[in-house]
Amino acid sequence: MAETDWNPWRRLLALPNESRAKTIIVAFLVSAVCAVMVSGATVILRPIQTANRAAEEQARISDLVRGIPGMSGLLDASGGTLSTVVIDLDTGRAAPGVTAETLQAALADQANWTPLSAGQDIAGLAQRPNYAQIFLLREGDDISLVLLPVTGQGYGGRFDAMLALHGDMNTIAGIAITQHAETPGLGGRIEDPSWQESFPGTLIRDDSGEVRFKVARGDATTEYEVDGITGATRTGTGFTRMMQFWLGPDGYGPLLDAIARGEF
Repeated sequence: MAETDWNPWRRLLALPNESRAKTIIVAFLVSAVCAVMVSGATVILRPIQTANRAAEEQARISDLVRGIPGMSGLLDASGGTLSTVVIDLDTGRAAPGVTAETLQAALADQANWTPLSAGQDIAGLAQRPNYAQIFLLREGDDISLVLLPVTGQGYGGRFDAMLALHGDMNTIAGIAITQHAETPGLGGRIEDPSWQESFPGTLIRDDSGEVRFKVARGDATTEYEVDGITGATRTGTGFTRMMQFWLGPDGYGPLLDAIARGEF
């Protein structure tokens, strides 16, 4: 009996089941044990949950990019891991506090757009967003491919495209036209696979860093040119200006320089 007196656990068990004190203490102990188990499970499962979220995001990004005509085969050939990041176009670095999920809300604020002077606005945009979502294909620590959304003014209206550059940030890997308002049979031929197939291997800048890319008026004669479109000179000119803007200092120029230097 003496042993029961000094052992709290045995004294608790010796209480009648109708005892209010026993009920409260047992309920408290059960709650405490459950809390410890839940906390432990959370700690153990957190890495798995994080990995699952990352996998879901990776699949979402991959599906988004592969839905762009012509990009699926390019990604399959390149291999690596596809990811996305929102960049600050002024710095060419990741935009602090802006993600793919919050990008549209950020761009709804007119303060996050930069007016372009007449000399800057060669693409006919009037203003440029401060942030842009880009896609990166990495092989280990190296960026092997970057996908850049570009937009400009053509002869019939605005056109949008997704430009893919190899890891040297100077060689075009491919291009996909995602929207345009050009005349069918003339400027509308920019969406023809046969024309887009002339882009891979074309260089965009010379050794001095000057953007040299151009849609030729006929057949391409330099490594910086792609073939022109017969009967659609104005479309070609608009396309040239779009590319020169976005690949220059007011577009993705700072980003391309940072990646080329291995600083991204």
